[in-house]
Amino acid sequence: MSDENTGKPSLDGAYALQTPEDSRRLYAEWAETYDQGFAEAHDYLSPRLVAEAFFATGCRGPVLDVGAGTGLCGLELGRLGVDPIDATDISQEMLDVAATKSIYRNLFTGDLTRRLPVPDASYAGIVSSGTFTNGHVGPEAFDELLRVAQPGGQLALSINTEHYVAEGFEAKLTALSDRITDLQLPVIRFYGENATGEHKDDTGYVALFRKLSD
Repeated sequence: MSDENTGKPSLDGAYALQTPEDSRRLYAEWAETYDQGFAEAHDYLSPRLVAEAFFATGCRGPVLDVGAGTGLCGLELGRLGVDPIDATDISQEMLDVAATKSIYRNLFTGDLTRRLPVPDASYAGIVSSGTFTNGHVGPEAFDELLRVAQPGGQLALSINTEHYVAEGFEAKLTALSDRITDLQLPVIRFYGENATGEHKDDTGYVALFRKLSD
């Protein structure tokens, strides 16, 4: 899943991920250079925009940052005063980088295609920037996120507009209409004006919704 010309991890490689093991392999290799080599180089806006969308709902903490990576979204949440924040990611190497930023209360590895090591109804808020943008984690993971969300909990999840209908996200949110409320889908650009390459104009929805109270 590396660039065929440079042999290094790349955005194209991330978009090509298909299995949890693919994700572990790519992000283990990418962790140390991700912030500068990807986020800064591609003018990556999504973490800040997801954090701001979440904050605007009025929800605070405790929050679970899903697919937290190196902590880019968590850092933005912290700047807005959201606290406490926990982080989960499939890559321990990415979490090791996030841990150096002193953002998170707890950090733990988790695979969204399986059960997270978290009790039911643990979090008032759940955010995710980047996890549902590449097509390798599907909408079936929403059931697990709702399990760990508190009744009335706020979710803010970025979803690539290209995958929203094609990969079943729209259908899943419709099917969850008896479990969620206040669905909004503002559109964001993932990358800023300095981005280059095939994906520089990619957009996403920030799916904002609340878990219905029991």
